[in-house]
Formats: sequence, C-alpha cells, structure tokens
Amino acid sequence: MVQLGLKLTMLLVVTIAGLSDAFSNVQSIYHEKTQLFTSTKTIENGFSSRRNILASISLLVTATAYVPPAEARLEAVNRPDLLPKQTGLNVIQTEKFLTAGQARRMDDLLTALERDTGYRVRVLCQSYPNTPGLAIRDYWDLGKEDQKDDKYIVLVVDQFGGRGNVLNFNVGDGVKFALPNVFWTRLSGKYGTTFYVKENGIDLSVINAIEAIASCLRSEDQYCVNVPAEGQSLRSLGLN
Repeated sequence: MVQLGLKLTMLLVVTIAGLSDAFSNVQSIYHEKTQLFTSTKTIENGFSSRRNILASISLLVTATAYVPPAEARLEAVNRPDLLPKQTGLNVIQTEKFLTAGQARRMDDLLTALERDTGYRVRVLCQSYPNTPGLAIRDYWDLGKEDQKDDKYIVLVVDQFGGRGNVLNFNVGDGVKFALPNVFWTRLSGKYGTTFYVKENGIDLSVINAIEAIASCLRSEDQYCVNVPAEGQSLRSLGLN
C-alpha cells in the first residue's frame, strides 16, 4: 500500500484482537496516509507495506500534519450496519462530503473506468469513528490475503477535524507502475490540503482527485507522474 504523510504525522493503528504489538513495526515516513487494506509489498522511495502482518493489521489510520496525544489510539471499527443496502456501489458515504448527484456521477465514472481498463477505484467518505471499518473489505472484496486482483485504488476521505490532508490513498501492487509514488504525493499535495479544501470545498477536492486518477489510467500510456490539469472532458473520462 502506498503511505503518504509528513514526518510530524503519528500513526494511529487499529489492530486485530491480541495483535496490537504490530503497531511498533509501522514507521512514520514521508507523507504517511490511511491504509485500509494490506496486500501490497514494499516499494521504493520510503513507501512500505505490511504483507507479512496481514493477520495483525487490518486498518491503519493516520492524522496528517497533526500530532495527537501519545495515548490517543483509534479503536477498531467493524460496522457493517453503516454499509449501504445496495450492493456494488463504488462510492460510499458515511459522511456526506458529496451531494447525491456528485456521488452518482462519480460512481458512473468509476464503473466505466473499471469496465474499460480493469482498474477498480473506490471512494469512502467518512469521519472516524463513523465508518464501516473492517466491514468495507468484504463489501468491496478488496485487500484479502489470497486475492490475485491487485489493480485497485481506495480513496478514504476524512477531515480529521480539519487538522490533516483529507485524501488518503490505498493502492494495490497492480497500480504502482501506472501511478508511481511521486504521483500520489503530488495529487494529495494539490487537492488534499486544508488550504485547498477551505478555498474550494471538500467536494471539489474529492472530485478533482478522482478525475485526475481516471484521466491518467485512461491515457494512451496509462502512466502519470504529474497531476493532469483540471476540467477534463466527460468523454475523456469515459462518460457521454
């Protein structure tokens, strides 16, 4: 998984019962971010994964650019009751950052992207602890130990009380060559900062980030290191 975050960031690790000692194995690195799924291997430039401790870590949540009290540790959340009754949604909101229309349009965009490219992109808008937590893995069928399909991206949107970068990416191994580490650093730095959210709104932060990802994965090379310009046409994003 890709982790992005400032060195001031302190990892708050939610562990599976009896395995909280896995917290000591997780290091603070450059632009550390949220990890929901742990199925990717170590990659370069200071980004790391925890394949060897899949059984012990099921959810990592970090608060970017904010150092909470040392004793603050997030409790495990497993709330299937917060999942939508409708199956197959690409966008889930337990915190309404997007309007109903925006969420539908984004869901359609991501359905078309998966159909045309094979890349699965999912979005979870939450405000911890108001989150499905562990239950999201089964709903989206992602991040499982024996899973071979690793062409997925999960964007977790959480404001952390207005004290951190709102865009938290979890990226499967099958994506890292198309969208390398530097892309995620630049993407979160462009659209996820508190300044950007204050000036433009969190809905545009999420929309522009997702459209940038879709544009890159639909490009002729299916490769990006720089964030595309805003205002991509609907046709270029796979929508009519």
